[in-house]
Amino acid sequence: MAEKWSLGRALRGMFVKETIDENTWDDLEAALITADFGPDITERIVEDLRDKVDRYGTTDPKDLKRMLVESLEERFERFDTTLKLTERPAVVLVVGINGVGKTTTIGKFAHFLGRYGRSIVVGAADTFRAAAVEQLATWAERGGAAIVRPEREGQDPASVAFQTIEYAQRTGTEIVLVDTAGRLHTKAGLMDELTKVRRVIEKQAPISEVLLVLDATTGQNGVLQAEAFLEHAGVTGLVISKLDGSAKGGFVLAVQERTGIPVKLLGEGEGIGDLTGFAPHAFAAQLVG
Repeated sequence: MAEKWSLGRALRGMFVKETIDENTWDDLEAALITADFGPDITERIVEDLRDKVDRYGTTDPKDLKRMLVESLEERFERFDTTLKLTERPAVVLVVGINGVGKTTTIGKFAHFLGRYGRSIVVGAADTFRAAAVEQLATWAERGGAAIVRPEREGQDPASVAFQTIEYAQRTGTEIVLVDTAGRLHTKAGLMDELTKVRRVIEKQAPISEVLLVLDATTGQNGVLQAEAFLEHAGVTGLVISKLDGSAKGGFVLAVQERTGIPVKLLGEGEGIGDLTGFAPHAFAAQLVG
C-alpha cells in the first residue's frame, strides 16, 4: 500500500541503515520537502525528531521511523476531523474551483453517506454550465442520491438551493449536498453568489458543513488558488481529491496547518467508493510506509 506514497518510497532506504547519522537527517528533510510538506513544517518536524532522538539516546533508524509516524499523527490529531451532520436535514455546501473534482466528490460523498443508511438529495446549484448539471446528475445517480435540477437554463443558484432544501423537508430526506459554481475569474461575483446561496438556505435550515474540495496534485498552490473560498465561504472542512500516485501526501498536513481547517474526507481513486473519512493514525502510518 505504501508504494503509492512518494514519502514511503523515499524513506525506505533510510530506515534499513544500521545507525542514525547526519546523512539520515539530510535524507529525511529532502524526503519531506519532496513529499509536499513545505519547508516550514519540514523544519519543525526534523527539529522535533532530533530532540526526541537525543532525549531517548537512540541510534536505531527503526526508532526514528516510529517517532516520525507518532509525530505526524500528533499533528494530524490537532484538528477535529468529525463531520457534523446531526441536523435534519443536514445541509452541506460543497465549494471549490472548477477542475478539482468537485462533481465526482459529491457523487462519492453521496455513496459514502448511503453506506450508513442515510437518504441524500443533491442540489445542482452550479447553473451556469449545462454540462455541469448533467455530469452531477450522473454522479448523483451512481451515488444513489436524488437530484434537484434547475428548472430552466441560467436559473439563479440560490433558488435551486432553496428548492433542494424544500424537497428534503417535504420528503424527509436526511442530508442535502448543494453543488456551487467554481469560477474564480469573477471572484467578487462568485463570493456574492455564495453569500446569497448561504443566506437563502439559512432561512430554511442551518448549514451543517461547508466543504472545500482541493486537488492534492496541485500541492501548495492548491491553498493559494482556494484563498477566496477560505476567506469568504465559511469553510468548515476540507476534502482532498485526487490523492493517488501523483500526489505527495504531505499536502494533507500542509493544507491543514496553513488554513487551520481540518481535512474531513479523502478521495483516493476514480471509483464511486473511493472516498473515505480522514483517520490520523491510519494516514500517518500509510504515509511513512
